[in-house]
Amino acid sequence: MVSNFVHAAPADGPGGGAGPSGPVAILLCTYNGARFLAAQLASYEAQDFSDWRLFASDDGSQDATLSLLQDFQKKHGAAKVHIRQGPRRGFVANFLSLICDPAVQGACYAFSDQDDVWLPDKLSRARGFLMNARSDRPLVYCSRTRLINDTDAEIGLSPLFKKPPSFRNALTQSIAGGNTMVLNEAARQLLMRAGADVSCASHDWWVYLAVTAVNGTLFYDPVPSICYRVHARNVIGSNRSLAAQLLRARMLWHGRFKSWADMNVAALARIESDMTEENRRIFSLFRSARKQRLIPRVRGLMRTGIRRQTLLGNIGLAAATLVGKI
Repeated sequence: MVSNFVHAAPADGPGGGAGPSGPVAILLCTYNGARFLAAQLASYEAQDFSDWRLFASDDGSQDATLSLLQDFQKKHGAAKVHIRQGPRRGFVANFLSLICDPAVQGACYAFSDQDDVWLPDKLSRARGFLMNARSDRPLVYCSRTRLINDTDAEIGLSPLFKKPPSFRNALTQSIAGGNTMVLNEAARQLLMRAGADVSCASHDWWVYLAVTAVNGTLFYDPVPSICYRVHARNVIGSNRSLAAQLLRARMLWHGRFKSWADMNVAALARIESDMTEENRRIFSLFRSARKQRLIPRVRGLMRTGIRRQTLLGNIGLAAATLVGKI
């Protein structure tokens, strides 16, 4: 079953949901991010929705990151800015430690990287979409991004994916940047049931997988909500350039995608009972077909209907299927 895909309307558009009322919990993960952190913190202050609480988890920074966070806490108070030590197992574990911690409370939850700049209406737009939908279902807002370099110059836009997101697509790729995601409480509870110790390729891919697996809703806003900084120390980086796409193709050929899929399959097993009947069928086919010899592998994966967003991506997926790299 395909999850709902919304090319978002303005935040004050019609709707009948009983969405989030109260502060937005901003979940910020940091590690040696002093160079760009001040600009990110300033962009929180510039939001046209000011009822937010910051939960910052630092993974052992050795630069001025903690000093910047502590100064920000002194400015706004310990009730609004919370600082904690991260698990020091990488950015994925750090983000999951925040979203799965019951002590972190908010009406909805916004992931934040340390080196981006949020546009002033990011939180108000996200809340508008979440408020206009059913609050008992997992909902995720995400958006396109403006790309900026280390001097704040705009260098383009992130890819605009045009095919509807679905569990079939989520099994093969991540399309929504975690730095744009805002989750409602139902989506957060789903992730908590899976646990903070889940092993996955990235937290944003895991959110996409989990929410679509249970037929939740992904709101995709084609209007950028953040300026995403592309620089040499990015953990993920933009996938817009040909070089980035070729690098991903190389990683797929060398088995990186297969290892990621192994992690994602193990993670999804934790919420298999929450999946729709159709998605349990797809998941079972995907899990078993990957282990088969060539002909049954190809037949099984074709039956799942898995797909990527672009023609080049689907060609790579077909090649990976043939050589057992999926």
